[in-house]
Amino acid sequence: MGEWYAQMPQPCFKPVDFPYCYLIHSVYIIFIYFQVELLIPQLQFLDAEGAQGELWELSRIFLETLIEKTGIQKVRAIFPDAGAAALLKYQWGDANFGFASLSDRRPVEKDDEVVVMLVPDYQMLEYVERIASQLSDDPPRPLIMWNPRLVSEDVGVGFNARKLRRNFLSTFTVAYSMRPLPSGAIFRCYPGLWKVFYDDVNRPNRYLLAKEQPCRPDATDIEQIFGTVSQKSEEAPSLFGKAMGMFNSLNRFMRAISR
Repeated sequence: MGEWYAQMPQPCFKPVDFPYCYLIHSVYIIFIYFQVELLIPQLQFLDAEGAQGELWELSRIFLETLIEKTGIQKVRAIFPDAGAAALLKYQWGDANFGFASLSDRRPVEKDDEVVVMLVPDYQMLEYVERIASQLSDDPPRPLIMWNPRLVSEDVGVGFNARKLRRNFLSTFTVAYSMRPLPSGAIFRCYPGLWKVFYDDVNRPNRYLLAKEQPCRPDATDIEQIFGTVSQKSEEAPSLFGKAMGMFNSLNRFMRAISR
């Protein structure tokens, strides 16, 4: 276990404070497919009031930062459905990137330099793969998936579909990932390792590094890590308590990386 304090990367733009834009230029030259994921509760439940608006605003900041930091002029943003693409194109009349949806007949143009899929859903996997195939032609063009939702454990999703999805996702490099936990966080910023942090009980709003590893931590890894560093409580936390802990952890984590 690491006993030194986590030195979080400095953010490169406000107000989101997610320090991934600086790596885009180096990553997109090396890899064709990569993804950025913010596994934050507020961005996972889009049925909540105002949640979609916040999600799209964050996506716009990402797109504009990508253009600003790389100098790329032809960026295509592909939204999950035609309604969202049309509405946001109208609302963002001054946007300096192109708009399309997964179901468009021609979502990608020949002069597009980079394509960003925003929140692609597992139900649209066929369209996602079709676009990825088009971009792999000579010369290949980078494809970024921002907050993809291509994983589902629904009983109705057959084995072949799950296998196809896993194989497809394995071709992507995770450039940035942040997942808050009730008492810590999982973080990856390319080319660094996956890192698991836990709260420092002696210093509020600070994190200690529990473990680094080359692969994404799974449920077993997380259980082992936090089973080692956490104190055993007499009473298991309630569902509400876990939810509150998740939001509190997110706030602390965001303050930590903003320093």
